[in-house]
Amino acid sequence: MNTNTKPRQRWLQDAYYQLGSCVRFKSAEWLTAVLIGVCSLGILVILVSNLIASNVISVLVLVLLLTLHSSLQHEVLHGHPFKKQWLNELLVSVPFGLFIPFQRFRDTHLQHHIDETLTDPYDDPETNYLDPAVWNKCPRVCQFLLSTNNTLAGRLVLGPVIGLVHFYRSDLRKLLTGNRSVLVAYLLHMAGLIPLLLLIIASEAISIWLYLLSAYCALSVLKVRTFLEHQANEKVQGRTVIIEDRGILSWLFLNNNFHYVHHMFPKAPWYRLPSLYDTRQQAYINQNGGYVYRNYLQVFSLYFFSSKDPVAHPLWQSTAAQETSKSSQKA
Repeated sequence: MNTNTKPRQRWLQDAYYQLGSCVRFKSAEWLTAVLIGVCSLGILVILVSNLIASNVISVLVLVLLLTLHSSLQHEVLHGHPFKKQWLNELLVSVPFGLFIPFQRFRDTHLQHHIDETLTDPYDDPETNYLDPAVWNKCPRVCQFLLSTNNTLAGRLVLGPVIGLVHFYRSDLRKLLTGNRSVLVAYLLHMAGLIPLLLLIIASEAISIWLYLLSAYCALSVLKVRTFLEHQANEKVQGRTVIIEDRGILSWLFLNNNFHYVHHMFPKAPWYRLPSLYDTRQQAYINQNGGYVYRNYLQVFSLYFFSSKDPVAHPLWQSTAAQETSKSSQKA
């Protein structure tokens, strides 16, 4: 596998790493802070002005900015850019992405970072695997949709709605059992969402339907990043991917394509991940068992119409099966 970086891309990576180092002051990452401000301002400009005459271009720009904003929210939940977490969360408190309360994104994602339970159908809130016993009971239509969702094309089209249905259903169960933190998260979300929607309607710079389309498409783009971030593997280190891409998608995802490195160093800022990878490239590849792709073009070519994984977790044993196995061993 060719893991060399093109000279121009390498220069760009080094440039923003050096810039990030220069603008860091007293535990503040000003490059990230400025990026949050520019991204948020860009979204607001499109929402309240007619600066972009074409609706098509407006939607395309919004998709890019909303994708980036979600990546910046990911940075914030990991403790960036400032030392005070309440300030970090305030910076991304406007729910531009519409669908997911930030506090729920934060809590479920930090739970996902318990590496020992990665891909667990029950304990990993971000997994797409199902318990085989659950999968076998699914109606055929459901199995067809979930299988289609395991192709990249299906993930782009169906992934956002399937993910949201699963997410909301899980949170509804928590709400019905009296989980106050989930209730507070949705109340805070609505407190930001309602003024945002009223602003969109009042400004008439872009229709509410086009903004909804933009938010959905941004979720679709983010599904490219999460499509193969993790795989079922007996070894914990073999569950997380490395995609050596340094193009536009890598920038929009704030280098989370170096996902194994991110899980190794979850507190490392986004602009350090490529350099961290470069310093121990072969060691990381050896550690994760070679779960590596050259770039997103390779990912698209391999999985656009093909499934990367089965929906049923290939290594999962149901509780009943585990108990039967233990009984057999005792006998």
